[in-house]
Amino acid sequence: MSDSVQEATEPRGVDKLEEDGEIAADYLEELLDIADIGGDIDIDVDHGRAIVAIVSEEGLDRELERLVGPDGEVLDALQELTRIAVQNKTGERSRLMLDISGYRAGRRDALRNLASGVIEEVKAKGVTVSLEPMNAFERKVVHDCVAEAGLVSQSSGEEPERYVVIRPAG
Repeated sequence: MSDSVQEATEPRGVDKLEEDGEIAADYLEELLDIADIGGDIDIDVDHGRAIVAIVSEEGLDRELERLVGPDGEVLDALQELTRIAVQNKTGERSRLMLDISGYRAGRRDALRNLASGVIEEVKAKGVTVSLEPMNAFERKVVHDCVAEAGLVSQSSGEEPERYVVIRPAG
């Protein structure tokens, strides 16, 4: 692909992602209104996907915690519903990421710390390590850390018991 063609197509990609974010924000605002839950919605585009975050107004974190649920289960369901709402409007599958009250950001940091410790163990001992079952978001974070460290990882098992296996490269 020539540079001029690539430059012409990239902004449309960003425009599409921003459109996904706007549709998702409208859907989520309606949901918050129906549930009578306060919160602001932030939209961003990062690494080729729309990122939509519901952030709390002063002192309303507990209300939003209900939308995260135990181990992020409610958040995962809301993300899927939001993706479906976007798909219904655009006719195309969306890969948008939903975060509520910083849950995914905090979880990402915790997973990076976990992955770092396991990576060090795999490098030092040359062993293969299997992690506990994780959802797709969590596995992706771990796979990215492992790849950055120059090791190999793969997902194994069937949902909802799918997990990451980390092993030395080569």
